[in-house]
Amino acid sequence: MQGSLRESPSEAFKLDQRAHPAGDSRRVGTVKYVGPVEGHGGTWVGVDWDNGEGKHNGSINGVRYFRAKSEKSGSFVRIQSLSGGISLLEALYVRYRGEATKEEEDDMYVLSTSNKRVSVELVGMDKIQDKLSRFEELKAVSLPHLGVSSLGEPCKISSTIPNLKELDLTGNLLSEWKDVGLLCETLPTLAVLNLSNNLMRKNATGMPKLHHLRVLVLNNTGISWEQVDMLKGSLPSIEELHLMGNNISTIESGSSFIDGSFDSLRLLNLENNSIADWEEIVKLSQLRSLEQIHLNKNKLKRIFYPGNDSISRKLNEYDIHNESFKPFQNLSCLLLGGNCIEDLESLDSLNYFPELVDIRLSENPITDPAKGGVPRFVQVARLARVEVLNGSEVRARERKESEIRYVRLVMSRHGDNPEEMKRLHPRFMELKDFHGIEDERPSNAAAGPKKMSSGLKSITLKCIAASVGEKPLQTKKLPATTTIGKLKLLCESIFNLKSTGPKLYLQEEGSPLPTLLDDEMASLVDLGIDSSSIILIDEES
Repeated sequence: MQGSLRESPSEAFKLDQRAHPAGDSRRVGTVKYVGPVEGHGGTWVGVDWDNGEGKHNGSINGVRYFRAKSEKSGSFVRIQSLSGGISLLEALYVRYRGEATKEEEDDMYVLSTSNKRVSVELVGMDKIQDKLSRFEELKAVSLPHLGVSSLGEPCKISSTIPNLKELDLTGNLLSEWKDVGLLCETLPTLAVLNLSNNLMRKNATGMPKLHHLRVLVLNNTGISWEQVDMLKGSLPSIEELHLMGNNISTIESGSSFIDGSFDSLRLLNLENNSIADWEEIVKLSQLRSLEQIHLNKNKLKRIFYPGNDSISRKLNEYDIHNESFKPFQNLSCLLLGGNCIEDLESLDSLNYFPELVDIRLSENPITDPAKGGVPRFVQVARLARVEVLNGSEVRARERKESEIRYVRLVMSRHGDNPEEMKRLHPRFMELKDFHGIEDERPSNAAAGPKKMSSGLKSITLKCIAASVGEKPLQTKKLPATTTIGKLKLLCESIFNLKSTGPKLYLQEEGSPLPTLLDDEMASLVDLGIDSSSIILIDEES
C-alpha cells in the first residue's frame, strides 16, 4: 500500500497547498513558495508549519521568499521530502487493512515486575479486526493525521462504506469546501463529521444542502463567522456546531438567525476564541432550539440578560420585547470558565435566563476569592436555579447550607443599612424569609453570656503539612470576628509550625479544590466560614 502514496519527487506543489513531510503525516504545513533558493541548487518548497517548529520566517541570507506566520515557523524542503497526501480511500485501507504501525505496536504492551515489555494480546482482537476490515459494515471511521488531501472516486467511496454515520478526519490536509460537500453527498447516511485541524479555505459558498448532517466539528480550522454565515443554508438539520480555537471575536451577521437558519441547533461550541463583548453572544438569543453555549476561554468581562440591562436598549433589532419571544428561551447550559468576568451583576443576571441550570464560572475573577471574588457558597446562594456549578452537582443540602450562610454573612456586613443590602444582594430578603432567619437584636446585660456563646463558631482544623505528618483533627470554638491572621498564629501553636509560616485553605462541599485564605485582615464571618467548614493548614513552600 505504501507504493500508492503520492510522494513522487516529480510531484509539483502549488501555493497554499497543504502538505506534510514524507513519512510524518502528523506534522502539517502550508506551501508558501516553490522555486530556487539562492546558493542552493535545485527546486525547493517553502513551508509554513502549523506547529511553528521551523527554522526561519521565510527569508534566508537577507532574501525574502515568503512570509511565515512567526519568526521560526518556516523552512525549505526538497520536493522528494514532502508529501501532498493521499485519498480518503487510500487512508481507509491504510487504517483498517494495513499492518499495525510501530507506534500502534508500541502501545500494545505492559511492563513486567522486572520492567520488561510484555506484549498484550486482546481477547477477540482478531474478530474485531476482521469486522473492521469489512468496510460495508462500518458505521464509524476514524482517520486522524493520515495525510488525507482528496476524496478519491466518489462512486467507490459510496460503494465501499455505504452505511457510514460518523467520520473523523482530524489533522489531515483537506482545505476545499467543495470536497466536504461532495463527501457528504456521497455518503447519505453520514450524520457526524469532524474536520478539526484541517485549514479550510475562506470561500465556503456553493455548498449543497446537507440534510442528513447533524454534528459538524470545525475546531482549529481557521473558520470565521462570515464563513459560518455562508454555510448556514447548507446545514438545515445541524444540531451541534463546534468552532473551538478559531480566533472568532464577532458574530458578524444577524441574518443567520433572522431568516430561520440554524433552527435545529442545540449546541454551539465557541470555546477558546477571542469574544470580548457579550453583545456578540446576544445575537444568538433568537436561536429557539439552542440549549448549550460553550464559551470557556474567551475574553468576556461581563454578561447580562437582554431586556434587563441598559445596554439592551441598543438591541431592538433582535425583537427582545416581543411577547412571543424570550431571549435564550431554551438555554440550559452556559459555560463561561476562563474569562474575565469580575462583577456580581453578571453573576446575578444568570437568574433571568428562563431555563439555565448548568453554569461554569471557574477561572474568572468573580469566583476567585484571592482576586476579590466570592466563594462557592455565595455563588450557589445568588444563583436561584443552578443545579450544576463548575461541573459539580448542587444538592439540596448544599443549597440550604449555602443560602443560610450567605444570609448571615450579609446580615453581619450590612445589617444597619437595609437599602444597601437590597441593592447589593437581590436575593437576600427572599432567602431570609424562606429560611425563617430572624434579625439579630441587641440583648440586655443578663443575656450577655448567651450572646457571647452565640457569637462563637466551631471550626475544624486539619493539618496537611508534610513536615508535621498526620495529626488528629482539631475542633476549636472561635469568635466570629477572628481574623485569618490570628487563626494562623493559633495554628502555628497547635500544630507546632513555628519554623515556617502556615497557609490556610477553606474546604467546602461541592468545590473540587480548596480556597486559599490569604487576606489576613478578613474575619471568619467576612468569609462566611461557619461550623460546617474545614480549614486545611499547610506550610509555606
